[in-house]
Amino acid sequence: MLIDFHTHTFPNKMAAKVIDNLSQKSRSKAFTNGTVDELLNSMNKAEIDLSIVLPVATKPEQVPKVNDASKILNDRYESKIISFACIHPDYENYISELKRIKNLGFKGIKIHPVYQGVDLDDVRYLKIFDQAAQLDLIVITHSGLDIGFPGIEHSSPLMARNVIEKIGNFKFVLAHMGAWRQWKEVTEILADKKIFVDTAFSTGLIKPRQGCKWNDEELKMLNADQFIKMIKTFGVEQILFGTDSPWSDQLESKKFIEDLNLSTEDKNKILGENAERLLLNH
Repeated sequence: MLIDFHTHTFPNKMAAKVIDNLSQKSRSKAFTNGTVDELLNSMNKAEIDLSIVLPVATKPEQVPKVNDASKILNDRYESKIISFACIHPDYENYISELKRIKNLGFKGIKIHPVYQGVDLDDVRYLKIFDQAAQLDLIVITHSGLDIGFPGIEHSSPLMARNVIEKIGNFKFVLAHMGAWRQWKEVTEILADKKIFVDTAFSTGLIKPRQGCKWNDEELKMLNADQFIKMIKTFGVEQILFGTDSPWSDQLESKKFIEDLNLSTEDKNKILGENAERLLLNH
């Protein structure tokens, strides 16, 4: 089973505006229009069986509404799409909402320290992580820098280490291979920690938005050799295939993994088996 652990969609009525806004901020190309139908089309082309959709609440008052919409998405597309829930560090009723999230059948929650303007190891997040761990919910966070917010750091490898040391081991996924554009620090600071990392928007070259200028060095992300080094750092069982669709092409991202100098067994673990094990609590 091929599973994309990191995708995003938006309601049809607002998808075009959101995608255009984020594309302008990031100066990067979007590969779908951000709707569920376009994600499904992309999945078919790439022969991806299941995509995990990760919603983000940028304001605390959005949390219940976004989670209700995510539950509808799960009920409608259960066999092809699974949406996680969201939470915000300033949402006061986080305990009751996390319990509701669990009771509604969600597998996990997504946070985004950069969009939410709070450091990953802030006590507000720590309280959420502790409760999520008690409920056996997966927590996936944006990690590292953010292409749309240059110079802003709210989710560094050191912050992630602080979280693990204060909360202990829990189902913790650091997106973007542990910390986007901070990959050297990831291997230095987190190598001894039991975490999952996803591959979203971390491999190959960034595709610029039309009309935007980049230099060759800015476009580079992890190449095959660097990627394999990170696999050796964490162990192949801790790597989850993710694309950050619509910001990476699912077929191209899948091909990057397939072309690696790894055994078929290890590629299968990355492309779906590890995610399936995590989702099924094994």
